[in-house]
Amino acid sequence: MASSHDADTEGITRRKSLAALAGAGALALAGCTETEGEDGSDGSDGSDGSDGSDGSDGSDGSDGSDGSDSLSGSINIAGSSTVFPLMSAVAEDFAADNPEVSIDISSTGSGGGFSNFFCVGETDFNNASRPIQPEEEELCADNGVEYVELVAATDALTVVINNDNDFATEMTVDELSQIWQSDAAELWSDVRDEWPDEEIERFGAADTSGTYDYFVENVMGEDGHTDDYQATEQDNTIASGVEGSEYAIGYFGFAYWFQNQDQITPVAIDNGNGPVEPSLETASSGEYAPLSRPLFTYPSIESLGEEHVAEFARYFVSQTTNEDLVAGDVGYVPATEETQEEQMGILEDAIEQAQG
Repeated sequence: MASSHDADTEGITRRKSLAALAGAGALALAGCTETEGEDGSDGSDGSDGSDGSDGSDGSDGSDGSDGSDSLSGSINIAGSSTVFPLMSAVAEDFAADNPEVSIDISSTGSGGGFSNFFCVGETDFNNASRPIQPEEEELCADNGVEYVELVAATDALTVVINNDNDFATEMTVDELSQIWQSDAAELWSDVRDEWPDEEIERFGAADTSGTYDYFVENVMGEDGHTDDYQATEQDNTIASGVEGSEYAIGYFGFAYWFQNQDQITPVAIDNGNGPVEPSLETASSGEYAPLSRPLFTYPSIESLGEEHVAEFARYFVSQTTNEDLVAGDVGYVPATEETQEEQMGILEDAIEQAQG
């Protein structure tokens, strides 16, 4: 199961695999064995070892360990559907070199992961597409769960329309808000007079999702989010809904569109300086505003006291600069070397706290 990100065919295979995993919403890895869980919610066996073994970018991991079979145990990971494909790709490579470590990753949404699993001590990591919220911090504190925040990558939250929609390929932030705010437009012509007198069909993230939270905060603000839409944590459900209706619209993380570019059409967003299409380049430069955003994972400090968890966390951070994996396979903007160094320092301090 060792992977080579240098081969084009390998990258294509990995993308298709990640797209399928994102749709399934759960991944369990035990050595080189992959299975799809129903929801991966309890993740009691899922751990993705971490020996700092050599990554697909030729790195040997920050800890310099040689990637042996000595690590064993389980790691449970829940949270963001947006971070899910990145965490899954890293875990797949790590598990290939650490057959005695099992990994369970489930897509519960950022908020669902924090409130139902991580902050009550049920998981070792929580992935998030926005920072932890005050009420989640309080819940973690009430349950004695300490954690550290690690930056994973940069995403371009992507608004998508049906491929047959040739009128709404560009939108202003205000028009996007009109479509998704609590008092939402009912017809496309309510947004622009020249658009069709057809009902808008909406597919988007559930309110347990960090993508939902980020979209509300940065597009609709105090106007809130409409209830008149099909809410889901599964990106493939959003994509299928938009693909199946000429007058549909949806939104999710860039990675899913990146892996399914023929299925649906991305909308160029005009934040006042002209329409900008979502891409790795525009997300990295900040030009794709206001929908470029950092992605995170939060390891539990108590869990970092276990060597296999600590080593996996090191391996994850070591892979955040891996362009072949993060950008080529998954579809996010990799971290800079400076950011990676900062994150590794934060992580090492947390590991020292846990194991000291």
